[in-house]
Amino acid sequence: MATPNATCPAPMKATSNGAFQHENPLDYALPLLILQICLVVTFTRFIAFLCKPLRQPRVIAEIIGGILLGPSAIGRSETFLNTVFPKKSLTVLDTLANIGLLFFLFLVGLELDLRSIKRTGQKAIAIAVCGITVPFVLGIGTSFVLRATISKGVEPLSFLVFMGVALSITAFPVLARILAELKLLTTDVGRIAMSAAAVNDVAAWILLALAIALSGSNSSPWISVWVLLCGAAFIIFAVLTIRPLLAAMARRSPDGEPVKEIYICITLTLVLACSFVTDTIGIHALFGAFVVGVIVPKDGPFAGVLIEKIEDLVSGLFLPLYFASSGLKTNVATISGGLSWGLLVLVIFNACFGKIIGTVVVSLICKVPFRESLALGFLMNTKGLVELIVLNIGKDRKVLNDQSFAICVLMALFTTFITTPIVMAVYKPARRGAPYKHKTLQRKDLDSELRVLACFHSTRNIPTLINLVESSRGTRKRGKLCIYAMHLMELSERSSAITMVHKARNNGMPFWNKKQDEKDQMVIAFQTYGKLSSVNVRPMTAISPLSNIHEDICTSAHQKRAAIILLPFHKHQRVDGSMESLGHSFHVINELVLSHAPCSVGILVDRGLGGTSQVQASDVSFNVVVPYFGGRDDNEALSYGMRMAEHPGILLSVVKFVPTPGKTLAFGAKLVGVSSDKGQKVVIEEIDGSSHDGKQHDDQLWSEFLSASSNNEESIKYEERLVESKGDIEIALKEMSRSNLILVGRMPSVAPLVSKSDCPELGPIGSYMASSGFSTTASVLVIQQYNPSTDIHPLVMEASDYPEVPDTPRV
Repeated sequence: MATPNATCPAPMKATSNGAFQHENPLDYALPLLILQICLVVTFTRFIAFLCKPLRQPRVIAEIIGGILLGPSAIGRSETFLNTVFPKKSLTVLDTLANIGLLFFLFLVGLELDLRSIKRTGQKAIAIAVCGITVPFVLGIGTSFVLRATISKGVEPLSFLVFMGVALSITAFPVLARILAELKLLTTDVGRIAMSAAAVNDVAAWILLALAIALSGSNSSPWISVWVLLCGAAFIIFAVLTIRPLLAAMARRSPDGEPVKEIYICITLTLVLACSFVTDTIGIHALFGAFVVGVIVPKDGPFAGVLIEKIEDLVSGLFLPLYFASSGLKTNVATISGGLSWGLLVLVIFNACFGKIIGTVVVSLICKVPFRESLALGFLMNTKGLVELIVLNIGKDRKVLNDQSFAICVLMALFTTFITTPIVMAVYKPARRGAPYKHKTLQRKDLDSELRVLACFHSTRNIPTLINLVESSRGTRKRGKLCIYAMHLMELSERSSAITMVHKARNNGMPFWNKKQDEKDQMVIAFQTYGKLSSVNVRPMTAISPLSNIHEDICTSAHQKRAAIILLPFHKHQRVDGSMESLGHSFHVINELVLSHAPCSVGILVDRGLGGTSQVQASDVSFNVVVPYFGGRDDNEALSYGMRMAEHPGILLSVVKFVPTPGKTLAFGAKLVGVSSDKGQKVVIEEIDGSSHDGKQHDDQLWSEFLSASSNNEESIKYEERLVESKGDIEIALKEMSRSNLILVGRMPSVAPLVSKSDCPELGPIGSYMASSGFSTTASVLVIQQYNPSTDIHPLVMEASDYPEVPDTPRV
């Protein structure tokens, strides 16, 4: 019986009247919730930033952030806890967090395509079954130890099942992100891991439903049976009744048209309604949301639009609240003394041993190589959000006490944290490729096919790239030109990024579209151009983190036997003519491609070549200029210019710079360039001028150019310009600023024209021409010729016995 003085705290009002009315906003539900959301999101994003160099999935940062905000660290301060997370506010916080969780599990269901499970081979099913069974059995054994020590008095059957599920789960969404991050998603290991994880995910939800049904407060076993039967009836009802409704809405949402707002509204309401039904049954509201996500048709734009509508709000704002809510229940301080720490080690060991050994043994039996089997074992050991959901349900249902809950949370954190570094150490698939001959534009066999890998990351790059390609196709004697149009897309934490990767072709890296009705919108311009011209255009889409997308570019260039990679400059031209940076990441991509490319590289400074639309072949009328100083890169630029001059709409002007007798174009400066190892500077010209071999190559190409110009005087003009100083070079270059396109070598033996540049990778001439003050109309292509002597750390190892990779489908 309650004492007369004991009173229930009054419920919190929603909004305050403001500080000027002498009211503390933190005593009211809405302002306090806003503060909690802001604090949790900011803090977890900061932890994610710190974890980024370790290549950890964001879920790790959010789990750590939640634990640190709780009573394990910052929350040890009673003042902080009572001010920011008072007990009376936790109901509102948990409710909002669980609504976010409902929609997140709806997203997880959307990612999970049951057809992939149907197509799953026996190998993946065997790995999945063993990967669940062995740790589940070890989980049962662990539960006996915990019940005998720190979990005395709990209901044995439900505790046994909860511990088995906690140790046997593989987090499907987290695994997908780790595989994509490590570029393993389309490898054999990635495909087996994803298939096995999908089977594991479905099995884990069934086991969790069983665990929840068994953990009810009513002691009658018939209640658990009724809960399971009603759950099965709900799934049958959803498949037979709700799925046809969703399929009808998906059919009425064709490609290229916006999905009706009422369809989105109906679907999201169905998620909440089904969550209510499963909560009423007694198997938790999350099941209803997950089931609706699974039965949504995956074909067409309907599922993609649903993901786009809710993923940022759910993943960005609501989901971190769930980790904070979980962290507030986690008190690491309860793990004290030798016994508790010994039990933590035991739980971690059993979780890892069961998953890894079980998976490795079955993989070896299925004739998977040992290194790949080991990688599979660690990948299948990934835990994450689903694990936390299981543990939180167990805590709410009094199956897990504070100590066993904290032990299991740390186990989930540890097993996921070790996955990425260990898989990187154990399994790094060797990139091998067949050697090929034509890695430069300068070549003896002028009638051979020219292969170009043209990269772009936004629509603004496309018109200039297409007009550059049109100028390159050489309509007279050699028209063989093949363009690989590669759309560079950043792999983010969003569900839609992983969904895009799932649609990727399964036999190579990077990823390109398999179905013609799911085309990347940005590639359509290249496809249209390919159909209107004689150019062979093949679209590709690379989806990777920007920090290592250069590996995709260089590997694809080798795989496609490209002679040159075309990259957009990391700055674009504003309306007033000045150059504005698109971000440091794109700058770094260009530097890394220059260092590791298996062929020549061109960086395109776009100032609107041909305007904002594609120029028809008959309308091409460009003035192209090549400033020629000598050296490998200038020879490549001149070779490209000579090819362009074969197009009837191109007028090529070449200006050869000649120093006064006894001097060099360095004008006394010691020239330094950047080698393929970025940290190592190398002198690119000796005091006495260019090397004998280099001079011989220059003279040979120049004589070929003079021969070509005499045969094509109406399209090729040249002059030799005597220069006495850097000022003379600047004056001559300024005269070129009125042309349409300038082709310049990256590292000619010339004194730098600008004392300081934020893009030194473009070289002494290119960095000057890329500056805002040089021109507002002349686009510049800065070209680096492939040099086998500096390609000492290639991303692709050439092997003469390597089989040829199937080519990208032509549009």
